[in-house]
Amino acid sequence: MPDSNISSVGFRRRPLAQPRLLRSQALIGGAWVDARSGRQFDVVDPATREVIARLPDMGREDTQQAIAAAERAGSDWRARTAKERGILLRRWFDLVVAHQDDLAAIMTAEQGKPLAEAKGEVLFAASFIDWYAEEGKRTYGDVIPTYSNDRRIVVLKQPIGVVAAITPWNFPSGMVTRKCAPALAAGCTVVLKPAEDTPLSALALAELAQQAGLPPGVLNVVTTGPDLVAEVGDELCQNPAVKKISFTGSTAVGKHLMRQAAATMKKVGLELGGSAPFIVFDDADLDVAVAAAVNSKFRASGQTCTCSNRFFVQASVYEIFARKFVQAVKQLCVAPGNEPGSTIGPLINRQALEKVDAHVEDAQRLGARLLAGGRRHALGGTFYEPTVLADVTTDMLVCREETFGPVAPLVRFDTEAEAIRMANDTRYGLAGYFFTRDLARAWRVAEELDCGSVAINEGSFSSETVPVGGFKESGIGREGGHHGIEGYLEIKQVCIGGLR
Repeated sequence: MPDSNISSVGFRRRPLAQPRLLRSQALIGGAWVDARSGRQFDVVDPATREVIARLPDMGREDTQQAIAAAERAGSDWRARTAKERGILLRRWFDLVVAHQDDLAAIMTAEQGKPLAEAKGEVLFAASFIDWYAEEGKRTYGDVIPTYSNDRRIVVLKQPIGVVAAITPWNFPSGMVTRKCAPALAAGCTVVLKPAEDTPLSALALAELAQQAGLPPGVLNVVTTGPDLVAEVGDELCQNPAVKKISFTGSTAVGKHLMRQAAATMKKVGLELGGSAPFIVFDDADLDVAVAAAVNSKFRASGQTCTCSNRFFVQASVYEIFARKFVQAVKQLCVAPGNEPGSTIGPLINRQALEKVDAHVEDAQRLGARLLAGGRRHALGGTFYEPTVLADVTTDMLVCREETFGPVAPLVRFDTEAEAIRMANDTRYGLAGYFFTRDLARAWRVAEELDCGSVAINEGSFSSETVPVGGFKESGIGREGGHHGIEGYLEIKQVCIGGLR
């Protein structure tokens, strides 16, 4: 291991092939550094609650240093051609793929998700680097027909400048590259602030970016614990050198960041909370719907903003779907993520566990019927049994709030109009899923659902090629696909006169 700030606790089963990926310092201006104050915070394995690392607990001055480093590096980075930047990104992609096993082990140790799921996320993260290594060469401008014969008008797209990327703990690699890869491809420099629960994955990716040859200061990583996170966030939002805030996380925090960023009129890109509906119509293939429901609800132990939060099942197939769904859920294996066969890992922390408990208790108190799970797991810690609730009504907490845990509430509906009304009865609008074999219904419902992503007869939709983002209070802007790079570019009109 690199030093005494990194423990072998989380890596007893399989030591890393490249221990250098476990960094115990932040990255500023191409150098691995400690906090100026000397403060540190603990990174904890959620499966065992053991400390696996101690990292710099950085504050305002450290953040200012990182922003200054990014600003200094900006002139050279934006002056490079998109092809030159793409070559470095491609090297980064190759290194991430080559070290996918180590990156997955790090993710499982700090986040808790099963190794197979963590490895899938690493490859998902790599796909964004690969995509934007090429997409940077396609940030085309326009030639606009002139309004006067002695003038010509062109539109240029230029990098916005220093970007602050604030990433969540539930996808500690995927959200880093989904923000950083398009920003870097566009010619921006980045100050990355990973979640305090899962900074090791971000640092490992930054180490590989360094190995790929990314110039000093182009990608900076500021680590901070829970006590100073608000101070760091405020500096990123208020510092005039930062031109864009990209954040994935809760709606409440997103609103706060947006208010802070308004003082300097920064661009913001926000992917916020969700309460995704999962609708099963009576003409659906129920076996397909059940398999998709398990995948959509229980990946990352239900701790994703796009996972299904409310299950609406048409009355005529309700009991059949419920029975098949429960049978499938009971096949899930709750275990630490590094154990063979694990499919459900722990919740991230004690607060998450208490929220799940409260939602299940509220539903049962109001008349919901427990079909599976419903309690903390015998493993203890923050493990919770995969849970299915029947006879749920839309006034229960599991329908009004984002549970963010392994709980599936089943609600009956009679008509298509009723299903759409209930699905849209939320302040969120990030994702939606529904199942039908009726082509006309597929188009109708897809157009009526108030959310940024809709999956029909599928339990997932994420890809580096598609735009993801929310309606209503689920956010602003899009990430992924060719749309994802647009948020890191400024549009400039150039009028050239004196041509006659």
